[in-house]
Amino acid sequence: MNAAELIIRCLKAEGVQYLFGLPGEENLELLNALTGSDIKTVIARDERGASFMANAYGRFTGKPGVCFSTLGPGATNLVTGVADAQLDFAPLVAVTAQASSLRQHKESHQYIDTLSMFRAITKWNVSIDRAEIIPEAVRKAFRIATMEKPGPTQIELPEDVAHHKIEGLPICATDFNYPVSEEHKIREAVRVIANSKLPVIIAGHGVIRSGASEALIRFAEQAGIAVVTTFMGMGAIPADHELFVSNIGLQSKDYIQCGIDKADLIITVGYDPVEFSPKWWDSQKKILHIDANPAEVDANYCALEIIGDLSKNLNMITALIQGKKDWGYFARLKDDVQSDWSSEALMNSTTRLSPMTILNCIRAALDRKDILISDVGAHKIWIGRSYPAYEPNTVIISNGFASMGFALPSAIAAKLLYPDRRVIAAVGDGGFLMSACELETAVRLKLAFTIVIFNDNGYGLIKWKQLNRYNRDFFVELSNPDFLRFAESFGCKGYRAETAEELNIALKNASVQRVPSIVECPVDYAANRKLTERLGKILCRI
Repeated sequence: MNAAELIIRCLKAEGVQYLFGLPGEENLELLNALTGSDIKTVIARDERGASFMANAYGRFTGKPGVCFSTLGPGATNLVTGVADAQLDFAPLVAVTAQASSLRQHKESHQYIDTLSMFRAITKWNVSIDRAEIIPEAVRKAFRIATMEKPGPTQIELPEDVAHHKIEGLPICATDFNYPVSEEHKIREAVRVIANSKLPVIIAGHGVIRSGASEALIRFAEQAGIAVVTTFMGMGAIPADHELFVSNIGLQSKDYIQCGIDKADLIITVGYDPVEFSPKWWDSQKKILHIDANPAEVDANYCALEIIGDLSKNLNMITALIQGKKDWGYFARLKDDVQSDWSSEALMNSTTRLSPMTILNCIRAALDRKDILISDVGAHKIWIGRSYPAYEPNTVIISNGFASMGFALPSAIAAKLLYPDRRVIAAVGDGGFLMSACELETAVRLKLAFTIVIFNDNGYGLIKWKQLNRYNRDFFVELSNPDFLRFAESFGCKGYRAETAEELNIALKNASVQRVPSIVECPVDYAANRKLTERLGKILCRI
């Protein structure tokens, strides 16, 4: 066989189901090898969309999603989704073509040093300069991409090397187990918890990545400790669980910040500071850090660290916990949070739908295991702050790199993996048009999901920040196509909803379609300023 065929065999040995990417001249040999494989090849309309699909595949499954491109502009188009995987800790392997090694030493058509470019946004990368190294290179790329904290790796295949004849076999994939913490550290953690009067748990994305939700819930229940989750940790504990209080992530004083301020011990479990900086709490707080990795060095984060397998360490701590904490303060705080979510000031709008009204309709349309994927924009703030999640990986948000255009390609990956679940992508008009070309990909693959567009004819989140800082906005106004006709031109269904009743009907109709549906919702973001004003006036219960 040749080198390209060996790479495909190695990918198959790694359990790869899908490859997401675009064809090009320099990756023809790889694509030819794919024609003889049962790995499903998803041809996207843009490499960025392909990298987002692989990114989401990695987040849903815990196994690396694989995207591919040709050299030069194809490889550079992958960068945004790969960088997103780096800061959202999604396992991903990017396979990029490259110019023949015979012309890399000189000025040459479409040749740039992509290896150096990707080195800044991957955990590890390699150029296949000899076909003999392929089995080791592929195995290493997948192993490193999967290890905590997971992230992207890159394999570069020069065009001439792809043709080299080679004999070789894939290296078998082996599981690796994280160790448990030392017993004396576990007992020290139990002592710290026992000596606290009002502890609180901050559960992050690491809980979901590690499959540790059940262990987290047992720990919280045994100790009687309130739980808040980061935006990417949503669903680690059901939103209707007694001990769940709220999500955390706003860079301003929200109700849950009252609990963080009052707590005498913060227990972080699977917490990634890229989502919510510890600068938002008192640097003198006692912190118990429970994670697969040592804590990030931060002046505001000096912690007792319990490092290793998240579920096993939590179970060991839980087994030694005696007595429950009085979490009455957090119960009252939870009442404040839920009252705020349904407040008339944030719900009502005299002109268009409020963001909370749209989210309430979406929540009512989805079952507990159905999936909401949020793009980046003002709507993401409302989803992260107020949307109830009941299961892990049922609310997917990019909140590390936080890239616009993320949701539509991710919905394609979600529907490929979970054809029996309903999938809704929540997008702003700005973010939607960044990935709108992937509608054709979804139609071609016969995937039916719903895209809800929060349409304010502008970059709403930036406008919100401008109004807060300058009391005026600038350079954020947009014009948009007729989204209904836009949908129909792709062979999709299009709806427009201006009231809650119309939105409920549109979501119901969209749910029975066999093609993607677009539901346009003119949104009144006056609630953004109202929220800012409320956050500035929050009085914590003493």
